[in-house]
Amino acid sequence: MASQATLKTVGQDWKQVFAKIKCILIDLSGTLHIGDTPIEDAVSALQRLRNAGYKIRFVTNTTKESQRSLHQRLTNMGFEMHLEEMITSLVATRKYVEKRNLKPFLILDKKAAEEFEGVNCDDPNAVVIGLGKAELNYSNLNIAFRLLNSGAEFIAVHKGKYYRDESDLSLGPGPFVTALEYATDKEAIVIGKPSPNFFVCAIESTGCELSEAVMIGDVILVVCLEPLYL
Repeated sequence: MASQATLKTVGQDWKQVFAKIKCILIDLSGTLHIGDTPIEDAVSALQRLRNAGYKIRFVTNTTKESQRSLHQRLTNMGFEMHLEEMITSLVATRKYVEKRNLKPFLILDKKAAEEFEGVNCDDPNAVVIGLGKAELNYSNLNIAFRLLNSGAEFIAVHKGKYYRDESDLSLGPGPFVTALEYATDKEAIVIGKPSPNFFVCAIESTGCELSEAVMIGDVILVVCLEPLYL
C-alpha cells in the first residue's frame, strides 16, 4: 500500500498536469449514456466542465447511426452539445474515403450508412466495416472477403471488441474485422479510436496543443492518449 507521502506527491503531480489542461475529449456511450438513458449526474457534470471554461470535444466510435441522428438523441436526453463538437469515427471514415476517391462496399447499420449519402458505392474498390447487427451476416462478410481478395482497400470504422447496450455487453465490429483479416491476410486500416490520428484531429479542431488535452472514457485501454506522445 502506498504511503501518505507517496499519495500526496501523486496528488501534487496531477494538480500540475491539470493546471495546463484546456481541452477535454469525452467518450459518449458508456461514459455519458447507455442506450437512451443518461448516466447518473452526467448531464450536470458536463455542464460544470463547460462552466469551468474547458473546450469540449465528443469523440466516439459509435457506428450505429449518423452524426446528426446521434446528436439529436443526446440532446433529447438533456445534454448540451453542438454538432461541430462531435468527432465521430463515421465522419472521419467518410473523409478518408472521399480523400482517396474510394467506392466503398458498406457493412454498416442503415442509420450509420446515412453518413455516406452521396458517396459513389457502385463497383466498389474498398470495404468499410462498422457495427450493424443485421448487416454483419455471412452474405455481406463473404462479399467483403471476395472484394478484399480482389485488391479492395480494407477500412474498419473502428475495431472495438464489444460495447455495452441497455441489457449487457455485446460484440463490437472488432471480431468481424479480425475474421476478415485472418481470412484475407490483409490488415485493416482503423480510422476511429484508438488511432492516434483520430485524437489528434479532435484536439487540433480546438486550437489546443496535445499536451493541453485529457480524455474521459470508460475503457482505459481504448481511450489512453499515450500514443500521441511517442
